[in-house]
Amino acid sequence: MSRGVHRLSTKTVEKAKEPGYYCDGGGLYLQVSPTASKSWIFRYTRHARSHEMGLGSERDVSLAEARTKASGARRQLVGGTDPLAAREGHRAQEKLQKAGTISFAGCARKYIASHREGWRNEKHAEQWQNTLDTYAGPVIGELAVKDVDTALVLRVLEQIWSKKPETASRVRGRVERILDYARVRGYRSGENPARWRGHLDKILPSALNRKTREHHAALPYDELPAFMKDLRGQGGNAARALELLILTTARTGEVIGCEPQKEIDLKKAVWTIPAGRMKAGKEHRVPLSPQAIKVIEAQAAGTYLTCSAEARRAHRSATWRCWSCSGAWAAKISPCMVSVPRSVIGRRNARPIPAKSAKWSSPMRSATRWKRPTDAATCSRSGVC
Repeated sequence: MSRGVHRLSTKTVEKAKEPGYYCDGGGLYLQVSPTASKSWIFRYTRHARSHEMGLGSERDVSLAEARTKASGARRQLVGGTDPLAAREGHRAQEKLQKAGTISFAGCARKYIASHREGWRNEKHAEQWQNTLDTYAGPVIGELAVKDVDTALVLRVLEQIWSKKPETASRVRGRVERILDYARVRGYRSGENPARWRGHLDKILPSALNRKTREHHAALPYDELPAFMKDLRGQGGNAARALELLILTTARTGEVIGCEPQKEIDLKKAVWTIPAGRMKAGKEHRVPLSPQAIKVIEAQAAGTYLTCSAEARRAHRSATWRCWSCSGAWAAKISPCMVSVPRSVIGRRNARPIPAKSAKWSSPMRSATRWKRPTDAATCSRSGVC
């Protein structure tokens, strides 16, 4: 300090080319690097340790501005504050504030990305993103996630709460999880405005009172023989896959993803679906009827049973559609879309049996599992065998 301050001039700063430190006084230095780049440095000693604090490039910070910054740093030292530590703390605070202003849509993307690996398939991640983009996005998508409150959550839900109860319930749950994620990551604080129990359940009616469940249209049982006859008359992998789906009451994905070399034992007439391909995540065994075995044996050799790899990459979520040459069959078919009168199957063969039975138990997704007809007369009447 005794040597004085303001030693440098604008011309001196411009002409300085030799690498080194050029003192302006008061701890302010112009640093010239070996590559001829110039920057301002404030040097000071605190607790017997020397420190250097950068004040910016000479191209961006003028001599006068550098002197002002150095003066501010000296005042902090006089007040007992470490200017370098104070600046780092300010930057950390700015970073926290910036993190806190992340939008709800941005937070949702982070949540989905962090959980994607734990979900069963890519379709689940797409459903999350699509429902949030469709219903939550227009209302809170671009808002800071810390600003989402109960009123905004209600604006998202009230538009679909009565019209689409199942979708609304899922959207609410997904918004709740994202806001919980935001709180844990430090993006917001306080209670979760999307919480149901003890919060939204006091405002919105229960989902159980709003859901009107309707079954899919079912193919009448007495039309099944004609349907199967038309189906077997059609060529192509799609028809064979649907026939096998009906004979085994398996899911679409289970049929088109079947790898016969690994899963099917024709000698034992059992199809073992691995846990990784089951919705419940448990290995599942499907007994194969003689007609199902015929369908399997008629397929060309390959990695997959009923379709090529290209076909599997097609729109997997499409529902199987059946049609005859005359276009008579236009209904969508699924494993449980055939109505079966008890009087046709017979009381003895129609009694419920345990799901894990090794006998002819069907893997139908319903509360009651029916024993497959084993007598020739019933099989003939059903038109399936």
